[in-house]
Amino acid sequence: MKKLLLIFLLAAGLTACQSTGETPGEKAAEIPAPAGDVFPLTGESTAGKENGRALGVMVNNHPEARPQSGLSHADLVYEVLAEGQITRFLALFHSDIPDTIGPVRSARPYYFELAYGYDALYAYHGASHSIYQQLADSSMDAVDGAVYDNNGWLFRRSPDRSAPHNSYLWTEGLDRVVEENDWVDTAPPNPLLFKDGRPDGRPAEDVVITYGSRTQVHWQYSDEGFLRFSDGNPSVDRLTMEQIAPDNVWIIEARHQIIDKAGRREVDLTSGGRSYLLQKGTMKEVEWRNTDGRLLPYEGGEQVPFVPGNTWVNIIPESAAVQF
Repeated sequence: MKKLLLIFLLAAGLTACQSTGETPGEKAAEIPAPAGDVFPLTGESTAGKENGRALGVMVNNHPEARPQSGLSHADLVYEVLAEGQITRFLALFHSDIPDTIGPVRSARPYYFELAYGYDALYAYHGASHSIYQQLADSSMDAVDGAVYDNNGWLFRRSPDRSAPHNSYLWTEGLDRVVEENDWVDTAPPNPLLFKDGRPDGRPAEDVVITYGSRTQVHWQYSDEGFLRFSDGNPSVDRLTMEQIAPDNVWIIEARHQIIDKAGRREVDLTSGGRSYLLQKGTMKEVEWRNTDGRLLPYEGGEQVPFVPGNTWVNIIPESAAVQF
């Protein structure tokens, strides 16, 4: 993304507290800004790169949509059930925005609530009438692939896959759509809390999450990070064919409720609860809280830092099985 979507980081320090979103949650705690020029969602050096607004993209996880393109570049990925037993991703890009991301899939309220906590430009492809109305009533800047379907400069259909598993976002077109909609450029997202070093916690090098009969996620620790497997197969990025391997994996238990005949869900992202934070081959049980629209880990009332790098968040029903 170029000049209209990205702005330079103007100060060495970033705002010390979280921004306020529309999602209800805990009062923001004072969080120290990262030292030096580091990306706010990874804690890693910017190395002089531009550092502007975050981009949130709905990424399809149906078996026919795999392997996906661009996920290894995401700073932060939320994985949550959509309909049935298949999950979907909200991938947040900031430090590294690839040219192609997808396949892109339809919006859901709990995903754009998560994106709103980072003031991200939200990209999706289609939605139900009620969800369109919720987006219209919000203050989110959102790009709908159904409006730009296969237009050649923002969304393109891949000929080697069938709809709805073949719509891809071409990020070079985002400057144009930002300008056409007269959206105001925003600053980088406020920083997450990071701390390097060996985290405390018990060893956890193989973790299996069973969402249901159709979705199983396996995390296996290695020198590259936690390698991701989906339904027994390595999760690779189609752009590089490298396996997905985030530095932080955070497993959150939240109440899920099916709300219509299509199997759509409500997911409680405000009440907090039990969670498991995986870092450098260890696991720590922590509490999750919603702090001004962001889900953050806490222990004894203090926020728990992430280790520098990419983060993957599995939001699971309380009934899901987790094996350590």
